[in-house]
Amino acid sequence: MADRDALAPYNAKRDFARTREPKGVLAKKGGNSFVVQKHEATRLHWDFRLEVDGVLKSWAVTKGPSLDPADRRLAVRTEDHPLSYGDFEGIIPKGEYGGGTVMLWDRGTWEPVEGKSAADIDKGHLHFILHGERMKGEWLLVKMKGRSGEKRENWLLRKIDDDQADTQTVLVDRALTSVLTGRSMAQIAADKKGAQSLAGAKGKAFAQKMQAARDHNAKLKPKARKGAATLPRFVKPQLATLVDSVPAGNDWLHEIKFDGYRALIAVAGEKVTVFTRSGLDWTEKFGPLVRAMAALALPPALIDGEIVAFGPDGNPSFSALQAVLKRGHGAEREDAPLSFFAFDLLSLDGADLKPLSTIERKERLEALLHQAQPPIHVADHVIGAGETLYRSMCEAGQEGIISKRVDAPYRGERTRSWVKVKCTRRQEFIIIGWTKSNAKGRGFRSLLLAQQEGRKLVYKGKVGTGFDAQGMAHLAEAMESLEVEEPPADVPREDARGARWIAPKLVAEIAFSEFTGDGRVRHGSFLGLRADKKAKDVKPEKSQTAPAPRSDVKISNRDRVIFPESGQTKGELADYYSRIAPLMLPFAANRPISLVRCPQGRAKKCFFQKHDSGAFGEHVRQVAIQEKDGGSEDYIYVEDADGLLACVQMGTIEFHGWESRADAVEKPDRMIFDLDPDEGLDFGAVKRAARDIHDRLSDIGLVSFAMLSGGKGVHVVVPLTPGHDWDSHKDFASRFAQALSVTEPERFVATMSKAKRKGRIFIDWLRNQRGSTAILPYSARARAGAPVAVPIGWDEMEEMKDAHPFGIGDAERLIDRADSLKGWGFATQRLPEI
Repeated sequence: MADRDALAPYNAKRDFARTREPKGVLAKKGGNSFVVQKHEATRLHWDFRLEVDGVLKSWAVTKGPSLDPADRRLAVRTEDHPLSYGDFEGIIPKGEYGGGTVMLWDRGTWEPVEGKSAADIDKGHLHFILHGERMKGEWLLVKMKGRSGEKRENWLLRKIDDDQADTQTVLVDRALTSVLTGRSMAQIAADKKGAQSLAGAKGKAFAQKMQAARDHNAKLKPKARKGAATLPRFVKPQLATLVDSVPAGNDWLHEIKFDGYRALIAVAGEKVTVFTRSGLDWTEKFGPLVRAMAALALPPALIDGEIVAFGPDGNPSFSALQAVLKRGHGAEREDAPLSFFAFDLLSLDGADLKPLSTIERKERLEALLHQAQPPIHVADHVIGAGETLYRSMCEAGQEGIISKRVDAPYRGERTRSWVKVKCTRRQEFIIIGWTKSNAKGRGFRSLLLAQQEGRKLVYKGKVGTGFDAQGMAHLAEAMESLEVEEPPADVPREDARGARWIAPKLVAEIAFSEFTGDGRVRHGSFLGLRADKKAKDVKPEKSQTAPAPRSDVKISNRDRVIFPESGQTKGELADYYSRIAPLMLPFAANRPISLVRCPQGRAKKCFFQKHDSGAFGEHVRQVAIQEKDGGSEDYIYVEDADGLLACVQMGTIEFHGWESRADAVEKPDRMIFDLDPDEGLDFGAVKRAARDIHDRLSDIGLVSFAMLSGGKGVHVVVPLTPGHDWDSHKDFASRFAQALSVTEPERFVATMSKAKRKGRIFIDWLRNQRGSTAILPYSARARAGAPVAVPIGWDEMEEMKDAHPFGIGDAERLIDRADSLKGWGFATQRLPEI
């Protein structure tokens, strides 16, 4: 516990002639305060401090406290701090120890739970209760076993599951201001006149200076400004690149992709201008929003966001937005159903904020609009867990999500530091013509579409649905004055028959299922005209692979040979998983997994592992699952690329997953039939068997997908909408496999008996029971040559000569072919009764 030398390390690290931090003096014992200080130093972290024996025992929590009991946050023990440090908020000069901005993020009191005491810290654990403004209820600190030669103490901080636990709220994302002054980190960093120098101040002098600093801080609330402030100028907005999967890792934040009009709002007091993304002034179209923004009396600012209207289902609706604008309600009526969701701040009070990081701009935006009321909103975001948000948005019928690198500046162009992942395909097209309808009272049957490819206008097919009577009338009026004699693009004769042509100036937004092989839209539906976009800018959006995540996990012994036959190393395996993570995580993330670990390489001892006591570190999560005996065990799952790499660092080669998710372990969401051939059968027999099973499943209404196992067999994968239990799941799989074996006993067997398998294919349905696992898509295999399990399309099955055509050296090939596998492994379908 603390003694007279407890604060010597603290004092030795600081030059109190330069820093405003207080000098360490041991205080009287007996207090029970706690504080958390958000600290932007070399990297952002949260300093968690408990008062014990006259000092603040301290831990640096790298990702900040979480209210979710499943989250175990790494907490690195640091030197004890003086109690006087609990009031510190301000700037530590660069070059000093811990140089950076410090915010008082939480404060209150603490107590050990009954039967425990502060002395337990010396034993490596502390079970305690917090009474803070943000952190409340029971918590646990546990010291991790150190490695040989490791100097720092690694602990884990986690919330106990009680009434204060919350699995939905990301506390560090919601709580962005000081509990002392209400300021954001950016505002604290900008306050050069703030806290006075505390160098050499002790006792009453120190207390007086701290009180003076608090008095100063209390006067820092932003004041409303009116008058002739200058409006910021329009700048080109940043645009997002379309990708096929959600980028993984905690260096991304994720927002809802709103279905509306992109708008940049310039404001200065009562002056407000609304710009479209191309720079058009549409202020007059959005009167109520303009008046709501003016009422906030903001300093000069340029705010990026989206204007939306909500449809009958409660979701943002582009069609509803167009209907409001056509009626003129957006400009005139105070009850017009329009909202503005702000998601970025480009300038403030004359300062250009574009060079700042995304997360800092978002913090400043939160602080600027903290008093805003509907219809003005700040768009929520989550850090990490993007796949969960994406799945929720798709299930709710929304358009998708936008993912942004937290550390990236704002650039007025399309970049890969902003990416978008759509639930359905939607793009803009240029209308080049229309065909007349045979129906009485209807103006046209379909619109002919094109897009700009280079300098050429390329025909993209027709759309004939999505129009109502009012929309048709509006379209007919818009097209009437644009009629021309010749088609603006080359159109096939069968599509051009009976068509009327117009100049390529109108832009339409179209929802569609896919592009056909000849580049035509399939199952298209008209959503509305885009007056905010220019025809010359309408180009095809081609989906790209999500950016590879940046990893915090360090791989040791990278040169250790893991696959002796091919000479491939642990480093090469880690590089494979790092590159393939965006493709693998949609199937592997947030799912209980079992690992095949081979610490000394695949040729030596390998073993399965499904439980973790904390040895894997903070990036590997645990979920408590009830066992057959009534007790529970912590099973492993991962959320991001760092989780995969943390497992590789511990010697993992293979990843096997449950058929349910970590947040719903009792609700299976996929079924797998593993086709395991007898030694004497060639791969052609396996391919024919897989195709036949696909056809039998199709006969009962189930969509299925094929995956090469990386061994000698094929997995037939059936995605399912959760809603049935494990007994029903297992029963269906068993009866389906048994029926096949009875119908064709010369080809199939549904029992594990080796004797009965001779010359046949074993339909392994046993993976479809609670607790069983199957190899995950894109997982490496602990086999000679480092093969990987790979999803394939049914149409390419015939080309495959075996079940292991790809290895860990083929990451780029797998990424290149991912575009042809869009939608693989996903379908909305219930388990039928048979």
